[in-house]
Amino acid sequence: MVNYGVDYLNRLVGAVSDFEEAFQAWIQTQIESDHMSARGLFPTVWVRESQDETKVRALELSVAEAAGRAAAAVSVTGARIHVQGVGLIDPISNWSMMRNPRAILSPQDVRMTAATVRGRLTALITDAETSQTAEFQAFSPALMHPIIWSGAAAHWTTHQYRVASREAAEALTVHWKERLERFDADDTSFWQPTLSPGIPEPGKPKLRWPGQKSDKTTRSMRGGLEPLAKSLNNLATGLNLTVRNITTHSRNELDEQEAIERLGAYSYLAHLLDICEIERAV
Repeated sequence: MVNYGVDYLNRLVGAVSDFEEAFQAWIQTQIESDHMSARGLFPTVWVRESQDETKVRALELSVAEAAGRAAAAVSVTGARIHVQGVGLIDPISNWSMMRNPRAILSPQDVRMTAATVRGRLTALITDAETSQTAEFQAFSPALMHPIIWSGAAAHWTTHQYRVASREAAEALTVHWKERLERFDADDTSFWQPTLSPGIPEPGKPKLRWPGQKSDKTTRSMRGGLEPLAKSLNNLATGLNLTVRNITTHSRNELDEQEAIERLGAYSYLAHLLDICEIERAV
């Protein structure tokens, strides 16, 4: 069950279809390449010879307008793609990047994303139609932190809740490993030193909760609570052990309620980590 109504989801499907139509009309004026041919140095599209410049610009504006209407569909479905060194990116909103040197997207990336979005929207429409007969609706997992929902979305929309929970956990860890350039540690042994006190070692940055080290989350209790920085370490490590590890090494399926509780916990952690500052060795 999701919060999005059937009418809204159908409008998103229409917006994505309009984008695909506009994109296809524009791409006919272009020569297509891919990452392999571009060797990571050149654009993946460029204008064909003898094309009417005015027509090409008009088609580009049509694609840009359609992309703006379809952008919400990417957010709802979590269909962003992961680009090495960049992170999560929406190929529909960023379609024009194909024309840049060192292009990080190709025409096929855009087509595949649009098709994926339509497929996931279809699954969400089916769920929404079913949920209309229910007494009330649960809140939508698509409103979770974008990293968490992007990791979970492909499996959530096919009701594979255990795998969706696992992939959400993996997505958050991969995101921070890439940002900190830490590929030398397993998940648990990554979070513990990354969120622990002490001076960062060369090649091993740390995430710091901003503010004074002595600050506590509240002083209304006797002695206050543990400093949030220490609690954040415990939260990340505990979730890795109780959610990521269990959903990875067990085949016991989760129901929707169990899975959404796990996604919610990881979404909260993801938002806390966004607040942290990166501290590197001097």
